[in-house]
Amino acid sequence: MSNRFYTSASSTLVRTRIVAKCFHRQRRFISSLTARRYPFGTAARPKFLSSLDRRGLCCNSHQHSTAASSPAVPASFAEWSGLSAWRFSKVDNRRVWGDKGPVARSGQASGDQDLCYSQTLAACAAEVLLTEDPKQKALLTHHAWQKFQAGGMPVGQAQPPPQPARPARPQLVPPKQVPIPKQSPLPLPVYMLHNLAHVELNAVDLAWDTVARFSHLGLDQGFYADFARVADDESRHLGWCLQRLEELGYAYGDMVAHSILWEGAQASTGDLAGRLAVVPMSQEARGLDAGPRLADKLVGCGDNRSAAIVSRIALEEKAHVAVGVSWFTKMAAAMGEDPGAVYRHCITSLGQQEALRPPYNHASREEVGLKQDWSVPLGHLASAHRHATACSKLLLSSRLIFPVNNWSLV
Repeated sequence: MSNRFYTSASSTLVRTRIVAKCFHRQRRFISSLTARRYPFGTAARPKFLSSLDRRGLCCNSHQHSTAASSPAVPASFAEWSGLSAWRFSKVDNRRVWGDKGPVARSGQASGDQDLCYSQTLAACAAEVLLTEDPKQKALLTHHAWQKFQAGGMPVGQAQPPPQPARPARPQLVPPKQVPIPKQSPLPLPVYMLHNLAHVELNAVDLAWDTVARFSHLGLDQGFYADFARVADDESRHLGWCLQRLEELGYAYGDMVAHSILWEGAQASTGDLAGRLAVVPMSQEARGLDAGPRLADKLVGCGDNRSAAIVSRIALEEKAHVAVGVSWFTKMAAAMGEDPGAVYRHCITSLGQQEALRPPYNHASREEVGLKQDWSVPLGHLASAHRHATACSKLLLSSRLIFPVNNWSLV
């Protein structure tokens, strides 16, 4: 036989061993993330998940699990100091931007949560994703969160739509066709607010998509509660932006926009680790980077009211990034991998290298747990990709667990 045959056979054996090791890792990983009891009973639980141990990160409680069986996170990792207070805070009804900051709408009814007719949180997520009007989307989001917080419904399961519903305006175009500020017909403050409103609209949908898309895994209810709370925060931010645009005599849809945020998240539809890396740890983190600069520009334009809104939004984005970092770090610990290396590999493997382009607000990122050395310069991504062997095993394992468009996993 030729050397070529022996080389091929040897490569096949190596690949087989890698896949076998990944399979054992995925068993440990899914064991640490699946709930101890399936919400719809063992008969409805996917056979693949039912065959695995029920231990680790997850529990049936609505509270966040601190069980001793949770995988140990790196000793150097410390959660953002404000994360616990954010997680257990009351429903925030300050949906209107008043003279001195956010306030509750006058005459706001306490029973408005009845407008959400879905019986599970995941079904509410799908319902919001199918809602076109931005104001109605924000309102429905808030009502769903109120109902869930009141203990009125379980997480449940639902399949999200392939794309969220969108209003007729703005027209969605490729990013290069979105005009730069000097070429836009809108005044600079309106231009910046319109872009921010579009970002917040996408953020609402992405948070709910995360709830629905991974609802079939039966994770710790704290995971779904975190992202439902994120969705509620983003819906409040969206409402402030829409209100301010109207005050300035404009409306959402008065200029074109792009769908790059949603397209970027689509790469992680079958990969929970990738979803956390792309959305809260990259897209949301951009709010920490750009928020202060955007507020300064608005002050320079003489629009202090808009600047105050942007500053408040940037401040509240810290919790959203911290949530992603917290869950991502626990996932990496369950796999026995370095979270920074896993993060870089997820970003490069999913083709989201633009998420690592400077400038960064390292002070704010470090505060919420997003380490500076996790975001390597673009010039080093190729070598980081080649040498991340352990991370590639994690990514393969993650994709075996969460295959794209396979909801039954049977």
